[in-house]
Amino acid sequence: MALPASGAPARSSLPATWLARFTLWAGPYAGVLQMVVVGLAILSLSRLFLVAWQWDRVQATGIAATLFLQGVRADLILLGYFAAVPLLVAPLFAHRFAAGFWRTATLAWATLALVFIVFMELSSPQFILQYDVRPNRLFVEYLGYPREVFATLWNGFRAALILGAGFTIVLGAGLFALLRRASSGMGMWPARRLLLFWPLVCLVVFMGVRSTLGHRPANPALFALTGDSLVNSLIINSGWSVLDAIGAMRKESQSSEIYGALPRERILEQVRSAPWLREARFPDAQLPTLHHQAAAIARARPLNLVIVLQESLGATFVESLGGLPVTPELEKLKNEGWWFEQLYATGTRSVRGIEAVMAGYAPTPARSVVKLSLAQQNFYTLAEGLGRAGYHTEFVYGGEAHFDNMRSFFTGNGVAKVVDIGEMQPDFVGSWGASDEDLFDKSLERLHDLHAAGKPFFSLIFTSSNHEPFEFPDGKIALHEQPKQTVNNAVKYADYALGKFIRAAKRQDYWKDTVFLIVADHDNRVYGNALVPVKKFHIPGLILGADIEPKRIRTIASQIDLAPTLLSLLGVSSTHPMIGRDFVRDSETPGRALIQFNNLFAYLEGSSATILRPGQPALLGRYDAAGGTLDPYAGKPSRAQVERAMAHVMLPSLLYREQRYRLPP
Repeated sequence: MALPASGAPARSSLPATWLARFTLWAGPYAGVLQMVVVGLAILSLSRLFLVAWQWDRVQATGIAATLFLQGVRADLILLGYFAAVPLLVAPLFAHRFAAGFWRTATLAWATLALVFIVFMELSSPQFILQYDVRPNRLFVEYLGYPREVFATLWNGFRAALILGAGFTIVLGAGLFALLRRASSGMGMWPARRLLLFWPLVCLVVFMGVRSTLGHRPANPALFALTGDSLVNSLIINSGWSVLDAIGAMRKESQSSEIYGALPRERILEQVRSAPWLREARFPDAQLPTLHHQAAAIARARPLNLVIVLQESLGATFVESLGGLPVTPELEKLKNEGWWFEQLYATGTRSVRGIEAVMAGYAPTPARSVVKLSLAQQNFYTLAEGLGRAGYHTEFVYGGEAHFDNMRSFFTGNGVAKVVDIGEMQPDFVGSWGASDEDLFDKSLERLHDLHAAGKPFFSLIFTSSNHEPFEFPDGKIALHEQPKQTVNNAVKYADYALGKFIRAAKRQDYWKDTVFLIVADHDNRVYGNALVPVKKFHIPGLILGADIEPKRIRTIASQIDLAPTLLSLLGVSSTHPMIGRDFVRDSETPGRALIQFNNLFAYLEGSSATILRPGQPALLGRYDAAGGTLDPYAGKPSRAQVERAMAHVMLPSLLYREQRYRLPP
């Protein structure tokens, strides 16, 4: 927009005129100021929309007014980060001799920043529908797999993808035009005035980014004001949430330290004091959790092991666990083996379930070790341990095994063979690969060949049909609901394929010599108005096959307890670093579950849940398993409870960082 020589803005559209006044007043800092003002408007409008959409949950917390006030504070932090970049170079370029370059550069930077903000806010509703929080580290992690992600978005969220991209482009173009017109009359100050105001402007931006006079600068945890994680995430903005996650991922070897400090000796003492580890000996100071586990069942020949890791099969879909009646095959099978009534996943991602089930490894706030560099070799897994005991080990997956770095992690840690879609001839292929029926057909073929080889074997089978966009073959099941591509229908198909697989396996000679574990990696969508939605970590677990008699495991169990239990059932005595529990020896002692939810860690024992929060005091929650409700503010945890929880979340981080979760050479 052209400005008269007098400096008064010409009549034009109201936003451009308003911004032009800032341009005259702020001189060379106008571009930065315009970005902050427009950014605040965009973020506030987005927050208003999200709050209106989730009004019932916001209203229930009673912090609606505080949410918006604290939201502006959080928005200024994000905008301060963007403002800092041009401010740092202003003394070099914000002069009359470089006026053209400075205007163009600040305009380009402000436009990029605002387009990023718009894109993240437009992405938020769909992400919230899936994960019940604003975009976080999962948003970043999935970007490493563009083919799978795009296929999922295109087949399951095509309208949202097109509209989101379209709105981002249109709004980006509109913002560029608005800023360009408003900044065309940017005045350049004399060098002395520029440098005189520069420290003051930098100080204001610095204080905005720090946002507190406390010892530590503000972080997203500071805005966790309620017991509802979604409402807490609405206070901040999606751009800062993602940028903070990226920063945390860069420092994740120290991830558990966000909860505080605990001496190494105390960490080990607390973990080793568990009833199932009290009698164990830990002779190697370099491998502090390494101990010998004698199998509770002596066998002349160890049994084979098959683990079926079911994608997103939470208790939500199992009627006898309080869920929907969409797993009739599993309901029939549960009476044929060991059925876990209170088994809890450690996290919300498949790789978190893999590390727990395959390695008996406890969760941390960092990414799963399946994806971390120091765990790609010489890291304990069941495959590594059983491989040393003479087993053939393999992983069978209907998609591409490189996804989530699984191929690298498995082949580097004891898996002798990986079978993925490249070795299958599937009849049906969806966004995530072969259907579960095709996967199980290939698995049956592999198990037959392994049995014929006369060597004990271990096979991990990982399903994928119950994954958005929920694609599966027609005509296989009576649909639970319409339309076809829903999670409940996908679960029912996955259950159908599982039942078909088990029936076929029972007819094979290896059935009497093989232990089968059927377990979920996590639930489908982890959501709810609880600070930690414990109910959504409840998963089914069933061990059957061989000579296993029906049994109900009623005490609380964690995914990390499954591997030690399986070793005992197989008749394999071994030395390993796992801290989980052998339910063959003791299935009556009260148990515990370790739950990582975003940057919160919950140590669940009985009805008590000690909840660790970064930069804030721990909470003592009360969990009603029957109703699936958690009161996170039921009391104050004792020092012993806090130390026990901290020890269990800090130990895996310590073992990973020092590369001590392994077997001796």
